[in-house]
This record gives sequence, C-alpha cells and structure tokens, in this order.
Amino acid sequence: MRMPLRASAVAIGAILAGTAFTAAAQDNVVNVYSARHYDTDLELYDRFTAETGIEVNLIEGSADELIERIRNEGRNSPADVLITVDAGVLWRAEEAGLYQPVKSGILESRVPAALRHPEGLWVGLSKRARVIMYNKETGLPEGLDTYEDLADPAYDDMLCIRSSSHVYNQSLMGSIIAAHGEEAAEAWARGVVENMAREPEGGDRDQIRAVAAGQCDIAVANTYYLGHLLTSDDPRDREAGEKIGVVFPNQNDRGTHVNISGAGVVANAPNRDNAVRFLEFLVGDYAQKILAEGNNEYPVVEGVEIAPVIAAWGDFKQDDLNAATFGRNNPLALQIMDRAGWK
Repeated sequence: MRMPLRASAVAIGAILAGTAFTAAAQDNVVNVYSARHYDTDLELYDRFTAETGIEVNLIEGSADELIERIRNEGRNSPADVLITVDAGVLWRAEEAGLYQPVKSGILESRVPAALRHPEGLWVGLSKRARVIMYNKETGLPEGLDTYEDLADPAYDDMLCIRSSSHVYNQSLMGSIIAAHGEEAAEAWARGVVENMAREPEGGDRDQIRAVAAGQCDIAVANTYYLGHLLTSDDPRDREAGEKIGVVFPNQNDRGTHVNISGAGVVANAPNRDNAVRFLEFLVGDYAQKILAEGNNEYPVVEGVEIAPVIAAWGDFKQDDLNAATFGRNNPLALQIMDRAGWK
C-alpha cells in the first residue's frame, strides 16, 4: 500500500494545494475519487491517459471520507467515478444516492453478473476470497471445510477472527443470512463467538500471524492478506506466511464467499462519457491483471492471468450470490453480530 501521492499523468497538484477541480464538463478529463491506494493503480491511470488522451484527476481517501465528501459537494460535485472496496461500502454509497445506472455492453459481457450491481450502479474491479486458514505444521482440524463448521463445538477455543466492526465480516455475515435466514445466522454467529480462542483484535494479518505462532488453530481472513505476507520485505512475515495453509470453504455446496473492490459513475458526474470509458478500460485484460496483482487479488474477468502467489492455492468454486445482496444485508448483519456478542 502506498502512502504519499506522486506527480504523473494523474493530475494531483491542485488537489494537494487544497483547491478543487471544476465540476464543469471537460472533453479530456475524468475526476476519480478512490479508496484504493496502490502505486499500480496510478500506473494504470497513466496508461489510460496515454491510450485515450483523457487526463485522470485523482482524490484519495478512506471510503467513508469520500462518500461524505461527495454528499457534501452535492450536485456541484466534480466527482465522475467513485472507487471503493467491499460490497458493504458500495451499498452505503448506493444508499446515499451517489451512483447512477450505466448500460455498457463491455461491462456486462466481461464482468460476471454476481460481481456487478443488477441495475448497473457499480461494477466489480477485483475480487478476494474470505477463507479458512490453518497452520500446516499442526494440520487442518478434522472435518472443517465450511463456514458453518466454524460454529461447531468441535472447534471450541480454536478460532481467531477480527472484530464484527469490520465490513469484511459484516459482508460474510450478510452471505450467511442469504444462505440460511436470520435465525440460523444468529445461531451461527453465537457458535463462532463460543469458538474464539481470544477476543477479536487486529486485522486479518494479525489473525494469520496468530495461527502461524500457534495462538489459535484456524483463522478467517481474506486471501490477499496472506499474499501480502508471502511477498513482504520482512522475512518474519514471509516465514509466517509459509506456515499457512488455505481452505476454500463450501466447495461441495454454494461455494466460497467472494468480495470485491468496485466502482461506479457518480450520480452528477460532469464527465459521464469519460467515466464510462474509464470503467470499461479497468475491465480490460491489461488493467485487470495490474489491478489484481497490485494487491494480490483475483481479477473479476475470467481468463486473465493470476499472480503466482495466489494461483498456488488452486482453483475454487465461488458463491454466485450477487455482491449487492450481502451489501443490502449489512444492517441486519450488524444487529445479529451485536446480539451474538461478537465484539
């Protein structure tokens, strides 16, 4: 992940100086608000400018910051595209009325239906699987191969998982609600809490490190975090990552829960045509490879080359539940997790 911005074909100087770019339509500009912060994304924007002559103006921030900024800017917002991560966050932007529907044959033909909004409000750009991880030295606990198993008393005091306050777990819960209904989902959440080896603390990397260190037997984490450890400059992280095995849950029924980073055209986009062209560029083969590799994720477009570090875990069946569903289930997911005592 990148901290400072750099000057390039991506126009950032005016933003850093504290000025806003104009909300008026311009022939050669697309204004992008992004919650993704990777150098490889900037390289893609340079490539888009080189291919199209359309300059990318960029504002970066957290998803919540950018959503609030666009809401405050209102009809005068210069934002053309909002890029963010997780379907739960995309849902929040959708609920705030920040996206407009887009009809594009390119987007519809290249991105599977489960990874784009049914009404064209947003489209997935990259995906990550939320999987079960275990220590290869001690082995996978016998019989563990589904999300439902995580609540089985057989795995008491074995599980490390991050807080319910994070949207990744909220979206996973949203998928459990869709699969089993509210009552069963709450029973599952209570079982998960009972099986925790410790109270939730830290992020996904911390859960993986805890498994590597023997503090818990299993963890739930997004695949790209393990990719980060395996490709880290820190030898301690690489050593921890090498100890970890991956289980893709529910391969014999609905498939593994997959989440996305995604983007949509902002409701009052002054440069709408350029925004659509930008999204279509991001689902091209070249852009898909770079977007995925930049964060050790999976491309959303079938057939695009996958980085070796994640390809080593093998192919898997993914849940074809539309990502918008667990976004819409987010409020109920939060209520259930709170009632279950998931801190």
